[in-house]
Parts: sequence; C-alpha cells; structure tokens
Amino acid sequence: MTKPFSPERWAIEITKLLNAVFGADRFPIDIAAVATEYTAQRFPEDPIVSVQGENLPGFEGAIFRARGGRRGWGIIYNNGITSRGRVNFTLAHEFGHYLLHRLKYPDGLRCGEQDVVRWDSEYGQVEHQANVFAANFLMPLDDFRRQIAPRAKIDMEMIEHCRDRYRVSLIACLLRWLSYTEKRAVLVVSRDGFVLWARSSDRALKTGAYFKTSAATIELPDVALAGRPDQLVDGRGAVDHDAGIWFNEPAHEMTIFAEHYDFSISLLLLGDDAPPLDWNERREPDTYDRFVPPARRRKW
Repeated sequence: MTKPFSPERWAIEITKLLNAVFGADRFPIDIAAVATEYTAQRFPEDPIVSVQGENLPGFEGAIFRARGGRRGWGIIYNNGITSRGRVNFTLAHEFGHYLLHRLKYPDGLRCGEQDVVRWDSEYGQVEHQANVFAANFLMPLDDFRRQIAPRAKIDMEMIEHCRDRYRVSLIACLLRWLSYTEKRAVLVVSRDGFVLWARSSDRALKTGAYFKTSAATIELPDVALAGRPDQLVDGRGAVDHDAGIWFNEPAHEMTIFAEHYDFSISLLLLGDDAPPLDWNERREPDTYDRFVPPARRRKW
C-alpha cells in the first residue's frame, strides 16, 4: 500500500510544478487558481470545483463536498474577513484539508479562528497538518531563507516584507521564520493580560526559553508592551527589558496589536548565548513532549 503524502510532500510537489511553469519569483500565489487547476489534473474525478466567500459567522473557512449530485469539492471562506493575508492562509489551509483529509472526512470540515491561527500539534493534529501544508505551500523554505538568512538580525520590517511578498498574515511569517532561524526567539500571542499561546525557536527551546501554555495560565509581565496598549504608537512598539521580566535574561520585545484578531503579537529576541542553566530547575515535559515523540514532531 502506498504511504500517504505528508503535508510537506504535497507542498513540495506543487512548489516544483509552479517553479517549472512560472519560475521561482512567482509570489504571491493565486491559491484559488492553483487549487482548481491542479486538482482538475491530479484528481479529475474528484477536483475542487469552487472557491468562494460566504457569510460564515464564527468560522474562518470550510471544505465541503459539492451538492446537488455534482462531483468534486468546494472551498469557502468567511467573506467578513478584511485581511487579505488572513484569507489567503485560510484558503491554503482548506486546500491542505482537501489533499490530506477529504477521504477521512467525506462530509468536509469547518475551521474556526484557532484552527487557522494556532498550529501546534497539541491543539489538533488534523488542523496542524493543514497549517503545515499551508505554510510550506505559501512560503517555500528556500525562498523564505533567501529573504531572511538563518543568522540574520531580525526586525519587524523584515517580517513585514515577507508578509507582503507571500500575502499571508504576520503570525504565519513569524512562525515560518521561527522554524529555521538560528537565533533565540519566542513568539507570544496574548489577550487581556494573559498569554494565549507561544512558540519558541529551536535554540530558544533547547536553552529553556519557552512558555508551557498547555499546562498553566500565564499572566503577562506588568511592564510588557503586550499588556500596555497605551504605550504603543500606531499599534506597535519595541522595548528592551532587563533580566527577570520575561525570562532570567534580557529580552528585546517587539509588539504589534493585531486588530483583525483582537490580540497582541510579541516577538521576544534573546541573546545568542543563553544564561547559565540553573540545575535546581528541572524541565518538566509539556503535553506536546509527552504525546509526540521527538522523531515525529513537525514544524513549519
């Protein structure tokens, strides 16, 4: 029996095809055109036949089997979403569901905001896989690394350049960068003074800079920009923190208030060298560590 394609494998296959037809400098991707044309060629008996916006209160997007005896599938997105980047990532996410999950879910899937924004495995493997596909499809790693080198000193302008190049959300770009950077950095998404979820780069995680949001409710530091919108100018700001604020070391916080989602996005940049490890503090595994073996953990 042929092993099913992984999210990465699907993205790589389509990327190679697009590169061959349009060249490497072909961004942003017309997702609706690629989804309908590719599936018509690859799955002529069961293609995507419609991509459109509809009124979907409480949902970002959905994939459904065509009705009225028609063959194929449709993708719909919430036409109340005003962010083009958010719409694009939703479309790619639903395209991922079609490629990966339509046989297991023959009646389709509906996805809420958290399904498309919170991509970590502990939240839901099916949604995580759709987001892994979307990230690799919209932001191929080789091209992203050409925009921001693994050891580059980052700033929000660089991330925003990639956001505009791929026409995706700021969070999607930050997660993509975190997946390969050699810098120590932590992404924190928060609302009303509390951390909703967080993600660390490999180097940050290995040196103890992470938040276990699956195990506890975490309150923002009192002086964090993320919890002080009055300190932001045009919804953004940056500040250097001393050790003991976010972590037991200095941190540079860059924060943007994402009005489309009504939460704050903070990128914490740490020094290249981690502070001495306190051996009296043992790292306890979180839910992701316990249930997903190291060899099977996927990142963007």
